[in-house]
Amino acid sequence: MRYIFILAFILTLNSNASAQEASQNTWKTLSKITYKKQYDELMGFKIDIPVFSSQVKALAGKEIEVKGYIIPVEGYKSHKEFIFSAFPYNMCFFCGGAGPETVMEVEAAEPVEYTAEQVTLKGILTLNDSDINRLMYLIKEATIVRED
Repeated sequence: MRYIFILAFILTLNSNASAQEASQNTWKTLSKITYKKQYDELMGFKIDIPVFSSQVKALAGKEIEVKGYIIPVEGYKSHKEFIFSAFPYNMCFFCGGAGPETVMEVEAAEPVEYTAEQVTLKGILTLNDSDINRLMYLIKEATIVRED
């Protein structure tokens, strides 16, 4: 009987490690994009349009887990809508330290309290390659994943 408990404990550790690893690899997968130049009538010049790899497209519409940082920005309606980054505030895309594939818009299911610490979110991934006023990634129905 004791061996069953030990085996169950080991399997629990492995599944937690697998979930954390998957969460860490999500940003790596999301970075697999290229860009094409396309003329934008409204802007009056060519802009970069993301071209998503097959790995990124495979995540579209699916629930993903991603670990990162809440970026405090003004202009969002509440703590249910915010920017999430693979990197801390001082290294994020908006500060010039990374590319646009390292940030995503978040629409949370419940208000999320700001923290400067790294958190894990779970939600449905949406891809954007047509609205230049939005980020290329959006995670909907997002919730905080509580680490035990």
